[in-house]
Amino acid sequence: MPQHPQTSRSAASPAPKKDQLKVGFILARSFTLSAFALFVDALRLGSDEADKSGRINCDWEVLGSTRHFLTSSCGIQVSPTASLRPPSEFSYIAVIGGLLNVAEPIDPETQAYLKKAAAAGVPIAGVCTGSFILAENGLLKDRLACVSWLHHKEFHDRYPDLKLTSQRIFVEDGNIITCAGGSAVADLATYLIRRHVGAAAERNALEILQIIRRRDATELQPRNPLEAEGIQDKRARAALMLMEQNVESVLGIEEIAEKLNVSRRQLERIFLLELNTSPASAYQRIRLEAAMKLVTDTSKPLIDIALDTGFENVSHFIRRFKKAFNITPTTLRRQAKEDHRARVKKSMVG
Repeated sequence: MPQHPQTSRSAASPAPKKDQLKVGFILARSFTLSAFALFVDALRLGSDEADKSGRINCDWEVLGSTRHFLTSSCGIQVSPTASLRPPSEFSYIAVIGGLLNVAEPIDPETQAYLKKAAAAGVPIAGVCTGSFILAENGLLKDRLACVSWLHHKEFHDRYPDLKLTSQRIFVEDGNIITCAGGSAVADLATYLIRRHVGAAAERNALEILQIIRRRDATELQPRNPLEAEGIQDKRARAALMLMEQNVESVLGIEEIAEKLNVSRRQLERIFLLELNTSPASAYQRIRLEAAMKLVTDTSKPLIDIALDTGFENVSHFIRRFKKAFNITPTTLRRQAKEDHRARVKKSMVG
């Protein structure tokens, strides 16, 4: 029999505290093991001090309509530790998604359970491709869904009427949370730990996980190829990839065309057809998006940001930035700092 994590509490364990952060996990067929492991381990580390794994401030269960093993996309199996208990017992229900080619990622009984939880007002988190499961069950209507850039097109094609972003790492919209997956799961988990348990618990989890800081929900995903969304021509996609990979040392449009074995005029016609813009304009937009991330996420001087994103001087950079985003880099940075301070103050008061 395969080995699996032991996640259930013994019968002698104390009952959960009323204000305890408690998460019920629903694992999809072929779920992503790293997403589940990051989430549950952050809870473990944020639950007490000195890495003793005591369930003092956080608790969790793996919920299932049966006690059959659930197999992850990498083949590791996990056994449910509890039945589909009343949703009100949990602070959150977290749905961990996985491979998208699975016909029925969760069974009908579990689908009904999620709808019951939503109707009861229990917050539900769609983690990794768990957002697809929430969408399929009608739980993302009038909500903004966050998915990985990798799954942006697939989600849009399946659910064209739903609001969607693949720029943020996670989104909390009312009682629904959607998370892009990957390392962003640790950001989401520690965000919830700070909200329910406190800053010290969050810090303990982050430090033991060797994470320097928790990213805010609004931070951009590390790679965000929306410029390539819906593009059919492989040469245009390859050109955009080259542009993303050469933000600081800017390539000439002629050089990009040569690398793709097309003429400059051919490349310009391709971009006009596929993106309704020129290669030069698309390239500048990519560089400005990278600059925006540096403005909001770092304390680098503007001159350094200008050079890091291929602009000749800071005045030229500021002009282009303001024209593109209708705000100066300095004002945007100040607003980002004020928003961050407000969020920290709110979490401390809460």
